[in-house]
Order: sequence, then structure tokens, then C-alpha cells
Amino acid sequence: MAINPGLLPGAIVAMTAEAADRLLSAGEGDAALLYLRMLRRQGEDRSTARKALGWTEERIFLAWKSLEKMGLADPDAPPAPPGKLESDEPPQYTAGDIAKELEDTASPFPLLVDETQKSLGKVLSTADLKMLYTIYDHLALPPEVILMLICHCVRQTEEKYGPGRRPRMAQIKREAFRWSRAGADTAEAADGYLKRQEVLQERENRLLPLMGIHGRAAVEGERKYLTAWIDWGFEDEAIALAFERTVLRKGALNWAYMNSILKSWHASGLHTAAQIEAGDAPQRARGPSGPGKAPSPVPSVAGEADLRAREDMERMRLFMERELEKEGGKV
Repeated sequence: MAINPGLLPGAIVAMTAEAADRLLSAGEGDAALLYLRMLRRQGEDRSTARKALGWTEERIFLAWKSLEKMGLADPDAPPAPPGKLESDEPPQYTAGDIAKELEDTASPFPLLVDETQKSLGKVLSTADLKMLYTIYDHLALPPEVILMLICHCVRQTEEKYGPGRRPRMAQIKREAFRWSRAGADTAEAADGYLKRQEVLQERENRLLPLMGIHGRAAVEGERKYLTAWIDWGFEDEAIALAFERTVLRKGALNWAYMNSILKSWHASGLHTAAQIEAGDAPQRARGPSGPGKAPSPVPSVAGEADLRAREDMERMRLFMERELEKEGGKV
């Protein structure tokens, strides 16, 4: 089979033979297609690529993770944030702006208001209408996506506070900005986003008790760490092992220290408890450094070496200070 010669001249998209071999060996069409897209559009973020390919958020996430496993994508490079941020100041809508939109027979906004009021079980105030219009006009989320968003917020509120409880519009607005940043701006993308959130929530519910946290959900900062560890591909037992080593070193949960352990394991390609234990084995097998000598503690993780060295030096400094004090000397 010959390649169409008419497509050969002109701009050329090139890849290394090694990259091509990895893609062919994996046999994953979505990953190959995404890789070609990123080569063709250098500097393009994942959100733009997803929209151009017409994929869901879940589909592009899985394709990107496949590229990471092949070593063809940087696992530490987050996608450029799509959508608008809450710091992007929305227009100061007036009551007149809202009234004008409600009177427009061609606008879907009046129907959106009706459906929102049914979902929330109340008549929207002027302030509520302005927030809903911000989601509709400033974020430009389609009405069907906004209704999915509102239903999601209603479910979350009922799960947290009980049946019949409803979210406030301010809460819905904050969630809308999150969806916009995540690229959940079509019904299909929103569906993929919600499925991914369900998976993350299930993992969070399992992981928090393993880390001694009971009776509450993760706060935003904690959730960022958990999401990163899940995205890096760690199983629950590996995260629990990192927690144990953190407590042994720090005496309590220290998120930043625990993250440094997991980041070093991730860099070494160790994502299961079995892989981590196997990685420790060669170091334990080195044995004593000389006849009659006990082996020096060897860091089981490359990323812990510097931390342990600094702690050992600090303990040595304090020991020397105490000895000099006993002898009446000065430090």
C-alpha cells in the first residue's frame, strides 16, 4: 500500500523511530491520535485538543495516561487551564440585562430559569438570576450542561445535609467555574467529567481512613494531593505504605513529606506495594559495610535520601552540643 504522494510535500510532522515503535507496540489508537495531534499543534493544551478531536474529558484523560506510561508525555506537566477562572472578573450584570434576556423569545435563558427554579424548589432572587446569567453568558456553558451541573450540586447537597436540602446559587456558581476550568463545556464532556469525579470520590473515601482521617471529607488542598497520587497510578496499599513511612519519620501525617515520598516512587516507576518492597530488597541485601559492622540504614527511596541525611546531621549536631556542654566547653 502506497502513501498518497500528494500529502508528502510541504510541512512535515516528524517523530522519532522510538516514539513510533512505542505507539505501534501499545496498539492504542486514541493515544496515537492524540500524539499526532500534539505533534501537529505544538504548544496546544489538552483542552483545545479535546475540543478539536470531539472527545470527552474521560477519553482524552485515558489517552494522555497511556502516553505517560509509554514515556511520550510528561506526567508532571498539567494541562493549561481551560475555561475561565473566578479571578476573571465577569461583567457587572444589571437587573435590566436580566429582564431583557428574559423577554427575548429566542433565548433559552427563560426556560433555563424555569428549570433551575424547579430543581431548587424556589423562585430565584435578582442576585440568584445574576449568578445564573454569569454561568450562562460569561462562562458560556450550554443550558443542558448548566442543568447537569445543578442536578449534580443538588445530589451533593442532599448527600451531605440530607434529603430535601438544596444548594445555594453561590455554590452552583463556584462549581460552574470548576467545570469550565476542567473543559466540561459540552454534555458529553460533562458526563466524562462527572464519571471521573465519581472515581476520584470512591478512591478518596477509601484512602482517607487509611491515613487516619475519619468522619470528614478531604479539604481542597488535601484533595489536590490525593488527585495527583491517583493520577500517578498508585494503588491504595502503596499510598498507605507512604503514610506509614511518613508517620515513622514525622510522628504524624505530613502531606508535603508524604508527597515527596510518593513523587520519588513515581519517578522510579514504583506504583504498587509489591514494586516498592522489591525496590527496597536490593538495598537491604547489601549487608554490613565491614566485618562485625551493622549495615548503615539505607534509604529505601531515592527521594528520601536527602531528607534522611539532613535529619541525621541535625541529630549529630545536637549530640555534639550536649557532649561539649558536659565537658564545660563552648559550641
